[in-house]
Amino acid sequence: MVMEEAAVVEALLCGDGQRQILAAKRVCKATSKQRHKLAERVVAPLVMMLHPRQQQQVQDYDTIEAALFALLSLASGSEQNKIHIVKSGAVPALLKLLHCQIESLFNLSTPMTTTTKITTNNNIIISIQAKLDIIATLHNLSTYHQTIPSIVLSGVVVSLVQLIYGYEKSSELVDKAMALLERIVSSSESALTEAASTGGTIQALVEALEEGSPLCKENAVGILVLICQSCRERYRGIILREGVMPGLLQLSVDGTWRAKEMARALLLLLRDCSSHHHGSSRNKQWKNVLLERAMEQIDADERVGTALRLVEETIAKLSA
Repeated sequence: MVMEEAAVVEALLCGDGQRQILAAKRVCKATSKQRHKLAERVVAPLVMMLHPRQQQQVQDYDTIEAALFALLSLASGSEQNKIHIVKSGAVPALLKLLHCQIESLFNLSTPMTTTTKITTNNNIIISIQAKLDIIATLHNLSTYHQTIPSIVLSGVVVSLVQLIYGYEKSSELVDKAMALLERIVSSSESALTEAASTGGTIQALVEALEEGSPLCKENAVGILVLICQSCRERYRGIILREGVMPGLLQLSVDGTWRAKEMARALLLLLRDCSSHHHGSSRNKQWKNVLLERAMEQIDADERVGTALRLVEETIAKLSA
Protein backbone atom coordinates (compact mmCIF):
# COMPACT_ATOMS: atom_id res chain seq x y z
CA MET A 1 0.00 0.00 0.00
CA VAL A 2 2.88 2.34 0.82
CA MET A 3 4.42 1.60 -2.57
CA GLU A 4 1.08 2.26 -4.26
CA GLU A 5 0.75 5.63 -2.53
CA ALA A 6 4.30 6.52 -3.56
CA ALA A 7 3.47 5.61 -7.17
CA VAL A 8 0.41 7.88 -7.13
CA VAL A 9 2.45 10.79 -5.83
CA GLU A 10 5.24 10.15 -8.35
CA ALA A 11 2.77 9.99 -11.25
CA LEU A 12 1.14 13.27 -10.23
CA LEU A 13 4.49 15.01 -9.87
CA CYS A 14 6.41 13.60 -12.84
CA GLY A 15 4.02 11.70 -15.07
CA ASP A 16 2.62 12.67 -18.46
CA GLY A 17 -0.99 13.76 -18.83
CA GLN A 18 -2.49 10.28 -18.98
CA ARG A 19 -0.52 9.02 -15.97
CA GLN A 20 -1.59 12.10 -13.99
CA ILE A 21 -5.24 11.46 -14.86
CA LEU A 22 -5.02 7.83 -13.73
CA ALA A 23 -3.25 8.87 -10.52
CA ALA A 24 -5.93 11.49 -9.78
CA LYS A 25 -8.60 8.84 -10.25
CA ARG A 26 -6.75 6.60 -7.78
CA VAL A 27 -6.96 9.42 -5.24
CA CYS A 28 -10.74 9.45 -5.68
CA LYS A 29 -10.92 5.70 -5.07
CA ALA A 30 -8.69 5.79 -1.97
CA THR A 31 -10.16 5.18 1.46
CA SER A 32 -10.68 8.06 3.86
CA LYS A 33 -7.56 7.04 5.79
CA GLN A 34 -5.48 6.84 2.62
CA ARG A 35 -6.70 10.24 1.42
CA HIS A 36 -5.74 11.74 4.76
CA LYS A 37 -2.18 10.41 4.36
CA LEU A 38 -1.97 11.44 0.70
CA ALA A 39 -3.38 14.95 1.00
CA GLU A 40 -0.24 16.80 2.02
CA ARG A 41 1.73 15.32 -0.89
CA VAL A 42 -0.84 15.38 -3.70
CA VAL A 43 -2.77 18.64 -3.27
CA ALA A 44 -0.07 20.84 -4.87
CA PRO A 45 0.31 18.73 -8.05
CA LEU A 46 -3.46 18.40 -8.33
CA VAL A 47 -3.80 22.19 -8.19
CA MET A 48 -1.14 22.46 -10.91
CA MET A 49 -3.27 20.16 -13.07
CA LEU A 50 -6.02 22.79 -12.98
CA HIS A 51 -3.86 25.14 -15.05
CA PRO A 52 -4.42 24.55 -18.79
CA ARG A 53 -1.44 23.89 -21.02
CA GLN A 54 -1.03 25.42 -24.45
CA GLN A 55 -2.44 23.60 -27.49
CA GLN A 56 -3.86 20.66 -25.50
CA GLN A 57 -7.53 21.44 -25.18
CA VAL A 58 -8.92 17.89 -25.11
CA GLN A 59 -6.17 16.60 -22.86
CA ASP A 60 -6.58 19.65 -20.62
CA TYR A 61 -10.29 19.01 -20.17
CA ASP A 62 -9.71 15.42 -19.01
CA THR A 63 -6.83 16.48 -16.77
CA ILE A 64 -8.82 19.28 -15.16
CA GLU A 65 -11.85 17.04 -14.63
CA ALA A 66 -9.71 14.37 -12.93
CA ALA A 67 -7.95 16.92 -10.70
CA LEU A 68 -11.26 18.55 -9.81
CA PHE A 69 -12.83 15.30 -8.62
CA ALA A 70 -9.68 14.34 -6.72
CA LEU A 71 -9.65 17.67 -4.85
CA LEU A 72 -13.36 17.37 -4.11
CA SER A 73 -12.77 13.87 -2.78
CA LEU A 74 -9.91 15.06 -0.56
CA ALA A 75 -11.99 17.95 0.80
CA SER A 76 -15.04 15.86 1.66
CA GLY A 77 -15.21 15.24 5.38
CA SER A 78 -11.82 16.76 6.20
CA GLU A 79 -11.55 20.31 7.49
CA GLN A 80 -7.75 20.04 7.54
CA ASN A 81 -7.69 19.09 3.87
CA LYS A 82 -9.99 22.00 2.99
CA ILE A 83 -7.56 24.43 4.59
CA HIS A 84 -4.63 22.79 2.80
CA ILE A 85 -6.39 22.93 -0.58
CA VAL A 86 -7.28 26.61 -0.16
CA LYS A 87 -3.75 27.51 0.99
CA SER A 88 -2.32 25.69 -2.03
CA GLY A 89 -3.90 28.20 -4.41
CA ALA A 90 -6.78 26.07 -5.65
CA VAL A 91 -9.42 28.82 -5.44
CA PRO A 92 -7.82 31.28 -7.91
CA ALA A 93 -7.28 28.39 -10.33
CA LEU A 94 -10.91 27.31 -10.00
CA LEU A 95 -12.19 30.86 -10.50
CA LYS A 96 -10.09 31.23 -13.64
CA LEU A 97 -11.60 28.03 -15.01
CA LEU A 98 -15.07 29.23 -14.09
CA HIS A 99 -14.74 31.92 -16.75
CA CYS A 100 -13.23 29.79 -19.50
CA GLN A 101 -15.18 29.51 -22.70
CA ILE A 102 -17.89 26.87 -22.65
CA GLU A 103 -18.04 24.01 -25.13
CA SER A 104 -20.64 25.64 -27.37
CA LEU A 105 -21.50 29.27 -27.77
CA PHE A 106 -25.14 28.21 -27.92
CA ASN A 107 -24.88 27.27 -24.24
CA LEU A 108 -24.52 30.94 -23.44
CA SER A 109 -28.10 31.89 -22.71
CA THR A 110 -27.44 35.63 -22.51
CA PRO A 111 -24.99 37.29 -24.91
CA MET A 112 -22.03 38.85 -23.13
CA THR A 113 -21.92 42.62 -23.40
CA THR A 114 -19.05 45.05 -23.12
CA THR A 115 -20.23 45.89 -19.60
CA THR A 116 -19.79 42.30 -18.47
CA LYS A 117 -16.14 42.26 -17.52
CA ILE A 118 -15.41 38.54 -17.66
CA THR A 119 -11.98 37.40 -18.77
CA THR A 120 -11.96 34.14 -20.69
CA ASN A 121 -9.10 31.73 -21.19
CA ASN A 122 -8.93 30.92 -24.88
CA ASN A 123 -6.67 27.92 -24.37
CA ILE A 124 -9.40 25.64 -23.12
CA ILE A 125 -13.09 25.07 -23.66
CA ILE A 126 -15.03 23.38 -20.87
CA SER A 127 -18.61 22.25 -20.36
CA ILE A 128 -21.41 23.63 -18.26
CA GLN A 129 -21.12 20.47 -16.15
CA ALA A 130 -17.47 21.29 -15.47
CA LYS A 131 -18.49 24.74 -14.26
CA LEU A 132 -21.10 23.14 -12.00
CA ASP A 133 -18.40 20.84 -10.61
CA ILE A 134 -16.18 23.86 -9.96
CA ILE A 135 -18.95 25.62 -8.04
CA ALA A 136 -19.63 22.41 -6.09
CA THR A 137 -15.94 22.25 -5.15
CA LEU A 138 -15.93 25.90 -4.03
CA HIS A 139 -19.11 25.27 -2.04
CA ASN A 140 -17.50 22.28 -0.34
CA LEU A 141 -14.39 24.30 0.54
CA SER A 142 -16.55 27.11 1.96
CA THR A 143 -18.35 24.86 4.44
CA TYR A 144 -15.48 25.25 6.90
CA HIS A 145 -15.54 28.75 8.40
CA GLN A 146 -11.75 29.06 8.59
CA THR A 147 -11.43 28.86 4.81
CA ILE A 148 -13.89 31.71 4.14
CA PRO A 149 -11.43 34.65 4.51
CA SER A 150 -8.95 33.12 2.06
CA ILE A 151 -11.71 32.24 -0.39
CA VAL A 152 -13.04 35.81 -0.25
CA LEU A 153 -9.55 37.25 -0.78
CA SER A 154 -9.22 35.08 -3.89
CA GLY A 155 -11.92 37.11 -5.64
CA VAL A 156 -14.81 34.65 -5.44
CA VAL A 157 -17.46 37.35 -4.88
CA VAL A 158 -16.78 39.28 -8.07
CA SER A 159 -16.41 36.03 -10.06
CA LEU A 160 -19.81 34.78 -8.88
CA VAL A 161 -21.47 38.15 -9.52
CA GLN A 162 -20.05 38.20 -13.06
CA LEU A 163 -21.32 34.69 -13.71
CA ILE A 164 -24.79 35.45 -12.32
CA TYR A 165 -24.94 38.68 -14.30
CA GLY A 166 -23.91 37.06 -17.57
CA TYR A 167 -26.02 33.90 -17.69
CA GLU A 168 -29.72 33.10 -17.88
CA LYS A 169 -31.17 33.50 -14.39
CA SER A 170 -33.22 30.31 -14.72
CA SER A 171 -30.15 28.18 -15.52
CA GLU A 172 -28.75 25.60 -13.13
CA LEU A 173 -25.40 27.38 -13.26
CA VAL A 174 -26.87 30.61 -11.85
CA ASP A 175 -28.91 28.56 -9.38
CA LYS A 176 -25.77 27.03 -7.86
CA ALA A 177 -23.73 30.22 -8.09
CA MET A 178 -26.44 32.18 -6.26
CA ALA A 179 -26.56 29.62 -3.45
CA LEU A 180 -22.78 29.82 -3.06
CA LEU A 181 -22.84 33.63 -3.11
CA GLU A 182 -25.45 33.78 -0.35
CA ARG A 183 -23.46 31.32 1.74
CA ILE A 184 -20.32 33.42 1.43
CA VAL A 185 -21.86 36.86 2.01
CA SER A 186 -23.79 35.57 5.02
CA SER A 187 -20.53 34.27 6.49
CA SER A 188 -18.28 37.23 5.79
CA GLU A 189 -18.91 40.94 6.34
CA SER A 190 -16.16 41.88 3.88
CA ALA A 191 -17.72 39.61 1.24
CA LEU A 192 -21.11 41.26 1.79
CA THR A 193 -19.57 44.72 1.43
CA GLU A 194 -17.80 43.65 -1.76
CA ALA A 195 -20.96 42.15 -3.24
CA ALA A 196 -23.03 45.24 -2.43
CA SER A 197 -20.49 47.61 -3.97
CA THR A 198 -19.79 45.58 -7.13
CA GLY A 199 -21.50 47.02 -10.17
CA GLY A 200 -24.29 44.85 -11.53
CA THR A 201 -24.89 42.89 -8.33
CA ILE A 202 -28.21 44.44 -7.32
CA GLN A 203 -29.46 44.45 -10.91
CA ALA A 204 -28.65 40.74 -11.26
CA LEU A 205 -30.33 39.92 -7.94
CA VAL A 206 -33.49 41.81 -8.89
CA GLU A 207 -33.61 40.04 -12.27
CA ALA A 208 -33.22 36.72 -10.45
CA LEU A 209 -36.30 37.50 -8.33
CA GLU A 210 -38.37 37.50 -11.52
CA GLU A 211 -36.59 34.95 -13.71
CA GLY A 212 -34.79 32.49 -11.42
CA SER A 213 -35.79 29.09 -10.10
CA PRO A 214 -37.62 29.00 -6.73
CA LEU A 215 -34.35 28.30 -4.92
CA CYS A 216 -32.49 30.96 -6.89
CA LYS A 217 -35.17 33.53 -5.95
CA GLU A 218 -34.90 32.49 -2.30
CA ASN A 219 -31.14 32.98 -2.27
CA ALA A 220 -31.33 36.24 -4.24
CA VAL A 221 -33.82 37.85 -1.87
CA GLY A 222 -31.76 36.63 1.08
CA ILE A 223 -28.73 38.47 -0.32
CA LEU A 224 -30.79 41.62 -0.95
CA VAL A 225 -31.98 41.57 2.67
CA LEU A 226 -28.39 41.33 3.89
CA ILE A 227 -27.31 44.17 1.59
CA CYS A 228 -30.17 46.43 2.68
CA GLN A 229 -29.59 45.64 6.35
CA SER A 230 -25.88 46.44 6.02
CA CYS A 231 -26.60 50.06 5.08
CA ARG A 232 -30.27 50.83 4.53
CA GLU A 233 -29.68 54.51 3.78
CA ARG A 234 -27.28 53.68 0.96
CA TYR A 235 -28.93 50.67 -0.67
CA ARG A 236 -32.68 51.18 -0.18
CA GLY A 237 -32.97 53.64 -3.07
CA ILE A 238 -30.67 51.64 -5.33
CA ILE A 239 -32.71 48.48 -4.83
CA LEU A 240 -35.98 50.31 -5.49
CA ARG A 241 -34.62 51.99 -8.64
CA GLU A 242 -33.76 48.57 -10.07
CA GLY A 243 -37.50 47.81 -10.07
CA VAL A 244 -37.58 45.23 -7.30
CA MET A 245 -41.22 45.68 -6.22
CA PRO A 246 -43.08 43.49 -8.76
CA GLY A 247 -40.83 40.47 -8.24
CA LEU A 248 -40.70 41.03 -4.51
CA LEU A 249 -44.46 41.22 -4.05
CA GLN A 250 -44.91 38.18 -6.27
CA LEU A 251 -42.35 36.28 -4.20
CA SER A 252 -44.20 37.16 -0.99
CA VAL A 253 -47.15 35.21 -2.39
CA ASP A 254 -45.78 32.20 -4.25
CA GLY A 255 -42.16 31.82 -3.12
CA THR A 256 -40.76 29.07 -0.91
CA TRP A 257 -41.48 29.40 2.80
CA ARG A 258 -38.11 31.07 3.45
CA ALA A 259 -38.41 33.24 0.32
CA LYS A 260 -41.75 34.59 1.57
CA GLU A 261 -40.20 35.45 4.93
CA MET A 262 -37.22 37.16 3.29
CA ALA A 263 -39.45 39.00 0.80
CA ARG A 264 -41.57 40.47 3.56
CA ALA A 265 -38.49 41.40 5.57
CA LEU A 266 -37.13 43.27 2.53
CA LEU A 267 -40.49 44.97 1.92
CA LEU A 268 -40.34 46.34 5.45
CA LEU A 269 -36.77 47.55 4.92
CA LEU A 270 -37.76 49.28 1.69
CA ARG A 271 -40.58 51.31 3.23
CA ASP A 272 -40.01 55.05 3.37
CA CYS A 273 -39.62 55.78 7.08
CA SER A 274 -38.36 59.35 6.68
CA SER A 275 -40.01 62.01 8.81
CA HIS A 276 -39.27 64.92 6.50
CA HIS A 277 -42.25 67.15 5.76
CA HIS A 278 -41.84 67.53 2.04
CA GLY A 279 -44.76 67.98 -0.31
CA SER A 280 -44.65 64.29 -1.23
CA SER A 281 -44.76 63.03 2.38
CA ARG A 282 -48.48 62.24 2.23
CA ASN A 283 -47.97 60.20 -0.92
CA LYS A 284 -45.12 58.29 0.72
CA GLN A 285 -47.22 57.61 3.81
CA TRP A 286 -50.12 56.43 1.65
CA LYS A 287 -47.87 54.02 -0.22
CA ASN A 288 -46.48 52.66 3.05
CA VAL A 289 -49.99 52.08 4.37
CA LEU A 290 -51.02 50.48 1.09
CA LEU A 291 -48.03 48.15 1.23
CA GLU A 292 -48.70 47.18 4.85
CA ARG A 293 -52.36 46.45 4.12
CA ALA A 294 -51.42 44.35 1.10
CA MET A 295 -48.97 42.33 3.18
CA GLU A 296 -51.59 41.79 5.89
CA GLN A 297 -54.16 40.62 3.37
CA ILE A 298 -51.66 38.32 1.67
CA ASP A 299 -50.92 36.78 5.08
CA ALA A 300 -54.62 36.37 5.81
CA ASP A 301 -55.68 34.95 2.45
CA GLU A 302 -54.37 31.49 1.60
CA ARG A 303 -55.88 31.53 -1.88
CA VAL A 304 -52.98 32.11 -4.28
CA GLY A 305 -55.14 33.47 -7.09
CA THR A 306 -56.69 36.11 -4.83
CA ALA A 307 -53.30 37.04 -3.43
CA LEU A 308 -51.80 37.41 -6.90
CA ARG A 309 -54.61 39.73 -7.97
CA LEU A 310 -53.95 41.76 -4.85
CA VAL A 311 -50.26 41.95 -5.76
CA GLU A 312 -51.11 43.19 -9.26
CA GLU A 313 -53.45 45.85 -7.88
CA THR A 314 -50.87 46.94 -5.30
CA ILE A 315 -48.10 47.25 -7.90
CA ALA A 316 -50.38 49.36 -10.10
CA LYS A 317 -51.21 51.69 -7.21
CA LEU A 318 -47.59 51.97 -6.07
CA SER A 319 -46.57 52.87 -9.60
CA ALA A 320 -49.21 55.56 -9.89
